[in-house]
Amino acid sequence: MLVALSGGPDSLALAAALAFEAPRAGIRGGAVIIDHGIQSGSVEVAARAAQQARTLALDPVRVERVHLGTAGGPEAAARTARYGALERVATELGAHAVLLAHTLDDQAETVLLGLVRGSGPASLQGMPARRAMVSGTGFFSRPLLGIRRATTVQACADAGLEPWEDPQNTDPAFTRVRVRRTVLPLLEAELGPGVIEALARTAAQLREDTDALDTFAEELIEDLADHAEAGISLDAPALAANPPALRQRLIRLAVASEFGVALSRAQTLEVARLVTDWHGQEGVDLPGIRVVRRDGRLRFSGQHSEAKGSDGTA
Repeated sequence: MLVALSGGPDSLALAAALAFEAPRAGIRGGAVIIDHGIQSGSVEVAARAAQQARTLALDPVRVERVHLGTAGGPEAAARTARYGALERVATELGAHAVLLAHTLDDQAETVLLGLVRGSGPASLQGMPARRAMVSGTGFFSRPLLGIRRATTVQACADAGLEPWEDPQNTDPAFTRVRVRRTVLPLLEAELGPGVIEALARTAAQLREDTDALDTFAEELIEDLADHAEAGISLDAPALAANPPALRQRLIRLAVASEFGVALSRAQTLEVARLVTDWHGQEGVDLPGIRVVRRDGRLRFSGQHSEAKGSDGTA
């Protein structure tokens, strides 16, 4: 088992907890330090974190320097590179789990940012406590999601550990920092304590509902879908009989499974109109996909030259 260690108070407290619990559980505990190379002195910060991990008797300890791409902006690029490196190291070392030090405060910030962006349930449900790695060889775990950040700071102080304070965590140029240092304290001052816990509870409830609806959609798609050489089709009257939340999931699931494309809400609703507001329209163009309604079915094809047809169903 590995801990993703930055040297900050959250990950350092988690590293200390792993070092304490691992030998008692009969498992091997190690650490991975990711050097993004985007801050001055990052090599020294990574080396210091590695030394702290060794002092805690974690083994193995790996420092990985990553090269960032440009997709999605600096934060997204750093996240992509970080998770890719963590998974690669875990696979190389045969580790079945990587522990991430996100706290209850991080969860609340994620939910609030998702709410402001209007990203829907996918963002409002926050970070999962556990998720499988892309390779399928292990999983990422967040054991501190129920713990406040102040607790990790105190834990480091009690253990005599000196965490590194990332200057980016106080830089108001980052939206998350403004949420952390200004917005959430203001909400708690005006609405009373417990806002952070309430946001985390909301995330947990939404995740439960989302998981249930996703499971229903995966079960229903087997009865509604018909795979063909040119693509996939869904039974339109059966889609109409389902509530919007399931109908839209079925559409997204069909497109994602067949073409590997993630539809936005606006795109999904345009396709859904072929079910709920059908009046003979020609179809909908999605990225690399053509959707038409014909003979009572929504037909998704990777060919834009899909022949026109009529649908005599109501």
